[in-house]
Amino acid sequence: MADNRAPTSEAPNESVPLWQDEFSVSQSGERYVNRRQLAKFLTLTSLGMFAGNVWIVVRSWLHKTPVYASSVVARVGEIPVGGVKLFQYPRPGEQCIMVRTAEETYVAYSQKCTHLSCAVFYSRQENRIECPCHQGYFSVHDGSVLQGPPTRPLPHVVLRRDGDRLVAIGMEPEV
Repeated sequence: MADNRAPTSEAPNESVPLWQDEFSVSQSGERYVNRRQLAKFLTLTSLGMFAGNVWIVVRSWLHKTPVYASSVVARVGEIPVGGVKLFQYPRPGEQCIMVRTAEETYVAYSQKCTHLSCAVFYSRQENRIECPCHQGYFSVHDGSVLQGPPTRPLPHVVLRRDGDRLVAIGMEPEV
């Protein structure tokens, strides 16, 4: 059997295994982080956070406010008081719901619940907009949350009356 020990310079009679001579990490120093390692870690972490914040700022500068196209939603007398009309706005496939709450009052909201995007509907008996998935309720007058789990109000479709037509002209808050 061959001897794996190489002689050390300290004591010629004692020998240390060859792997310990080549791998110069002391076991007692492994448990602690030295100042240089801590400084490297903090510097790299700070640079990463700085780069992330710069990305957020640049992205917000480049993000343009969307321009919404006008879209005719309905005629003024088309739906009765308490009636509902579904339409797509601001893009095809984006379902919205319009409710006629009074003789001259129309409100419209995105039909996606702000909790998990389930389709909401108008409950005429309760006079509120309901989400059937998790029993979330919204005010029909302003889209605010009446009962959770949704925490944000429904996005409001801005309507304008143009003669006998109701025209959707934008979204608040933006989707």
